[in-house]
Amino acid sequence: GRVRGQVSQMTAPTTMTAAVAHRYGPPEVLQLCSVRAPTPGSGEVRIRILASAVTASDIFIRSARVSPRLQVPFRLMMGVSRPRRPILGFVFSGVIDQAGPRTRRFAVGAEVYGATGFSLGAYAQFRCMPERDSRWRGCLAHKPRTVTHEGATAAAYGGLLAVQYVDRAAIHPGDHFLIYGASGTSGTMAVQYATSLGARVTAVCSTANLDLVRSLGASEVLDYTEVTEPPRGARYAVVLDCVGGLKTSPLKTACRSALAPGGRYVSIDDGRLGLSSARLDQIARLVDAGVVTPVLGATYPFEQLVEAHRFVEAGHKRGGVAVRIA
Repeated sequence: GRVRGQVSQMTAPTTMTAAVAHRYGPPEVLQLCSVRAPTPGSGEVRIRILASAVTASDIFIRSARVSPRLQVPFRLMMGVSRPRRPILGFVFSGVIDQAGPRTRRFAVGAEVYGATGFSLGAYAQFRCMPERDSRWRGCLAHKPRTVTHEGATAAAYGGLLAVQYVDRAAIHPGDHFLIYGASGTSGTMAVQYATSLGARVTAVCSTANLDLVRSLGASEVLDYTEVTEPPRGARYAVVLDCVGGLKTSPLKTACRSALAPGGRYVSIDDGRLGLSSARLDQIARLVDAGVVTPVLGATYPFEQLVEAHRFVEAGHKRGGVAVRIA
């Protein structure tokens, strides 16, 4: 419904706990601190964040470990010698507790989820977000009703990536579609979404996750720790790389060479992630209809954020890793 500048009846806190990184580096650069709580401006709402996540994007930003060709643009955008926005965190789920003037899309008390864009800030108890989509400040939508706030963070990150790049692949029913990195946050969503569109999905992952990706709808699985090439004669209409260029294997190279004539190779490194509330709404509908289910491999309390970053950085997670803020 249309809302004009509602404000929560609760006393607005003036401080909050946030995870702050004053330099790039290992997980230990993240420190929980008391900082000033934000106040929503015109066209903004404030979210009491209940869950965030540790994503590949968070690891890259915290460590500044990106490919050499991206180092200069990364530093210019995110901060040359240290993070320009010291409160990190890319995705969140929570409840709106304040709404500024000229707000119309969301009411106080609404459960929402979203991505913060390059302004970050999801590792905090409160975050102000604009109602309108912004490449810099992110996107916001009503949370899927059928998952927890922790699960919604996996839907936000994995869903935004999966839906954007599966749609870019322009699947036709019956297409043989290979997903490399099928057990991660975006890969698990991509397997389910591509299957729902009628694709015959081959999923690539490690031994420990073969049963998981089968359960999500993959008709064939390849273990990159055991095999170095796809089955003889296999030809794929689409190969979707859900891990990006920093991770490779002989099997990944061979799969790219196994494209059918006219086939398409799509990578999550290809262009920017589209921050779209319309896409978040689409993901929420898919989740609530049971078409896709976000996979959550682990949940950490806020006080163990450093441990969560260590775990994700080790590279062996399945699905998403959530952080319970409140």
